[in-house]
Amino acid sequence: MELQQKVNDLNRMIQSGQALEAFETYYHEDLIMQENNEQPRVGKQANREYEQQFMEMVEEWHNADVKSVAVGKDLTTVEWEMEMTLKGIGRVKRNQVSVQRWKDGQIINERFYYPN
Repeated sequence: MELQQKVNDLNRMIQSGQALEAFETYYHEDLIMQENNEQPRVGKQANREYEQQFMEMVEEWHNADVKSVAVGKDLTTVEWEMEMTLKGIGRVKRNQVSVQRWKDGQIINERFYYPN
Protein backbone atom coordinates (compact mmCIF):
# COMPACT_ATOMS: atom_id res chain seq x y z
CA MET A 1 0.00 0.00 0.00
CA GLU A 2 1.43 3.37 -0.96
CA LEU A 3 1.79 6.22 1.52
CA GLN A 4 -1.22 8.17 0.16
CA GLN A 5 -3.44 5.13 0.75
CA LYS A 6 -2.03 4.58 4.24
CA VAL A 7 -2.61 8.15 5.40
CA ASN A 8 -6.11 8.13 3.89
CA ASP A 9 -6.92 4.86 5.67
CA LEU A 10 -5.49 6.18 8.95
CA ASN A 11 -7.65 9.31 8.69
CA ARG A 12 -10.74 7.27 7.79
CA MET A 13 -10.21 5.04 10.82
CA ILE A 14 -9.86 8.07 13.12
CA GLN A 15 -13.03 9.62 11.69
CA SER A 16 -14.98 6.38 12.18
CA GLY A 17 -14.08 6.10 15.86
CA GLN A 18 -11.25 3.60 15.44
CA ALA A 19 -8.42 5.86 16.62
CA LEU A 20 -6.88 3.26 18.93
CA GLU A 21 -7.05 0.56 16.25
CA ALA A 22 -5.44 2.98 13.79
CA PHE A 23 -2.71 3.65 16.35
CA GLU A 24 -1.91 -0.06 16.60
CA THR A 25 -1.86 -0.46 12.81
CA TYR A 26 -0.01 2.64 11.65
CA TYR A 27 2.38 3.62 14.44
CA HIS A 28 5.95 2.32 14.79
CA GLU A 29 7.34 0.75 17.99
CA ASP A 30 10.02 3.49 18.15
CA LEU A 31 7.40 6.24 17.88
CA ILE A 32 8.06 9.76 19.12
CA MET A 33 5.03 12.09 19.41
CA GLN A 34 4.96 15.74 20.41
CA GLU A 35 2.28 18.35 21.09
CA ASN A 36 3.45 21.80 19.92
CA ASN A 37 6.60 22.58 21.94
CA GLU A 38 5.91 20.20 24.81
CA GLN A 39 8.33 17.44 25.78
CA PRO A 40 8.14 14.56 23.27
CA ARG A 41 6.67 11.21 24.33
CA VAL A 42 9.05 8.40 23.39
CA GLY A 43 8.06 4.83 22.55
CA LYS A 44 4.82 3.25 21.40
CA GLN A 45 3.76 2.20 24.90
CA ALA A 46 4.04 5.74 26.36
CA ASN A 47 2.12 7.12 23.40
CA ARG A 48 -0.49 4.35 23.59
CA GLU A 49 -1.18 5.28 27.24
CA TYR A 50 -1.48 8.97 26.31
CA GLU A 51 -3.89 8.19 23.46
CA GLN A 52 -6.01 5.91 25.68
CA GLN A 53 -6.22 8.61 28.38
CA PHE A 54 -7.23 11.20 25.81
CA MET A 55 -9.93 8.97 24.32
CA GLU A 56 -11.33 8.32 27.81
CA MET A 57 -11.77 12.11 28.22
CA VAL A 58 -13.92 12.40 25.09
CA GLU A 59 -17.63 12.33 25.90
CA GLU A 60 -18.74 12.97 22.32
CA TRP A 61 -17.20 13.66 18.92
CA HIS A 62 -19.13 16.28 16.99
CA ASN A 63 -16.89 16.32 13.93
CA ALA A 64 -13.41 15.38 12.74
CA ASP A 65 -12.90 16.82 9.28
CA VAL A 66 -9.76 16.49 7.21
CA LYS A 67 -9.23 19.82 5.45
CA SER A 68 -6.07 18.89 3.54
CA VAL A 69 -3.47 16.16 3.15
CA ALA A 70 0.02 16.50 1.68
CA VAL A 71 2.17 13.48 0.89
CA GLY A 72 5.92 13.42 0.24
CA LYS A 73 8.46 10.61 0.05
CA ASP A 74 8.30 9.71 3.77
CA LEU A 75 6.39 12.68 5.17
CA THR A 76 2.68 13.44 5.37
CA THR A 77 0.80 16.40 6.79
CA VAL A 78 -2.86 16.41 7.71
CA GLU A 79 -4.89 19.51 8.51
CA TRP A 80 -7.77 18.69 10.87
CA GLU A 81 -10.81 20.59 12.11
CA MET A 82 -12.27 18.84 15.14
CA GLU A 83 -15.01 19.50 17.62
CA MET A 84 -15.63 17.38 20.70
CA THR A 85 -17.03 17.48 24.21
CA LEU A 86 -14.44 16.64 26.86
CA LYS A 87 -15.27 15.46 30.38
CA GLY A 88 -14.93 18.31 32.86
CA ILE A 89 -14.04 20.81 30.12
CA GLY A 90 -17.02 21.02 27.79
CA ARG A 91 -17.24 21.54 24.05
CA VAL A 92 -13.90 22.21 22.38
CA LYS A 93 -13.09 23.12 18.80
CA ARG A 94 -9.53 22.52 17.60
CA ASN A 95 -7.82 23.16 14.32
CA GLN A 96 -4.51 21.36 14.10
CA VAL A 97 -1.86 20.20 11.69
CA SER A 98 -0.22 16.83 12.15
CA VAL A 99 3.22 16.31 10.61
CA GLN A 100 4.00 12.61 10.27
CA ARG A 101 7.33 11.02 9.36
CA TRP A 102 7.07 7.41 8.15
CA LYS A 103 9.52 4.50 8.37
CA ASP A 104 8.91 0.90 7.34
CA GLY A 105 5.29 1.72 6.47
CA GLN A 106 4.45 3.22 9.88
CA ILE A 107 4.62 6.62 11.55
CA ILE A 108 7.81 6.91 13.57
CA ASN A 109 7.50 10.61 14.43
CA GLU A 110 4.39 12.79 14.70
CA ARG A 111 4.13 16.37 15.85
CA PHE A 112 0.90 18.27 16.34
CA TYR A 113 0.64 22.03 15.85
CA TYR A 114 -2.39 23.86 17.24
CA PRO A 115 -3.20 27.04 19.17
CA ASN A 116 -3.27 26.61 22.94
